[in-house]
Amino acid sequence: VQLQASGGGLVQAGGSLRLSCAASGRTVSNNVMAWFRQTPGREREFVAALSWRGGITYYAESVKGRFTISRDDAKNTLFLQMNSMRPEDTAVYYCALDRNPRRTYVERAYSTPGTYAYWGQGTLVTVSS
Repeated sequence: VQLQASGGGLVQAGGSLRLSCAASGRTVSNNVMAWFRQTPGREREFVAALSWRGGITYYAESVKGRFTISRDDAKNTLFLQMNSMRPEDTAVYYCALDRNPRRTYVERAYSTPGTYAYWGQGTLVTVSS
């Protein structure tokens, strides 16, 4: 499986961006997918996750109400709509996929990087003040 993230760029505070993560190699509609982000010198930080079939979503407190994770299973693609962006949202954003289909986890696991076996290459998001 390969994940290709795109959609990053420069945006002013208060603006919006939409990230995409296209999966190839196999269908991922039955997998958990997530977004993480990372800034230099810091550990990878959980942003949002989506259960297989898209029934349940999880968000970091810092992005709740501003970011929305979604998926288009017909296109094998994951999205992250980011609104009301802040300078502290500046980071490289990574999409992630768990290894086995149809898995459910305790809530804490969705925000843990070790849950995910496949990672995209990252897309840089910069929010100016």
